Amino acid sequence: MTSQLISDLEKKIFSGEEITLEEARQLARLEGPDLYQLFAAAARIRDVRAGKKVDLCAIINARSGNCTEDCKFCAQSGHYQAQVEIYGLLDEERVIERAHQMEAEGAARFSLVTSGRDLGREDFVKALAIYRRLAAETRLKLCASLGIITKEMAEELRKAGVIMYHHNLETAASYFPQICTTHTYAERVATIKAAQSAGLEVCSGGIISMGESMEQRLELAFALKELGINSVPINILNPIEGTGLAGQPVLLPLEILKTIAIFRFVLPEAKLRYAGGRENALGDLQVMGYLAGINAALVGSYLTTSGRSVAADMQMIKDIGLEV
Repeated sequence: MTSQLISDLEKKIFSGEEITLEEARQLARLEGPDLYQLFAAAARIRDVRAGKKVDLCAIINARSGNCTEDCKFCAQSGHYQAQVEIYGLLDEERVIERAHQMEAEGAARFSLVTSGRDLGREDFVKALAIYRRLAAETRLKLCASLGIITKEMAEELRKAGVIMYHHNLETAASYFPQICTTHTYAERVATIKAAQSAGLEVCSGGIISMGESMEQRLELAFALKELGINSVPINILNPIEGTGLAGQPVLLPLEILKTIAIFRFVLPEAKLRYAGGRENALGDLQVMGYLAGINAALVGSYLTTSGRSVAADMQMIKDIGLEV
């Protein structure tokens, strides 16, 4: 029965159809050895609908700490007591140096990520100048993650060379008020639509293991599908001392991998991007994400935590027969 369910949904996706929320719920009820069939099917869907090439991106924490927002997961929020480095917008040369380093190590994309609800006009103008230099001096595909923006700001970024804007939904709309109260889920959606209307691609996903239910993870996946998102970072909470989720238990590895696989069924052509927290949550099972549908990764260091070396990630990807 289980094999038939997975096979039927796999064939449905190969024929160009989409699975329904109820069908995703059926997948979410799978347990034990059935999960390995689910993972294998998700990998086949990835190979056929999205290809075997893994998209690698890198970021720089270009402005850190003192954030006015109260996102419970974040070490950069001024509402909590996490130990985090605090500094203003980095100067051009530091950003350019980091970009060249990550390009040399194999990253295809590069993004400035800044703390705060938004960047403010003065720093935004400085960021535009940095992007113009990056466009002129590297071959990287340029992304930006600068908080809440308007369509006009998105157009300025596009003209400066940015092709993709990153703005996570973070979690399901039904769970968002439990995670953040200083801005709304609707504001995040508005920023995504502003970027899209200006001609930018959008990278948007969320963080799992924040206390949400599997039903709410499915809600997030279908919301991303509805918004037409084709680059979906999947972060796994790394509970940081001093944040609002410091004591939150992390999901078991098989539950994380099940979530990844179901996201692949819901979003068959998307770049499902391994992001922060994978090392801490999955440990030696990290490679399994690629065997459950992952086809993109954030490499190098994250915002406030360290990641694996780029070389180690690239070797892992090659070892299981995928391409970089």
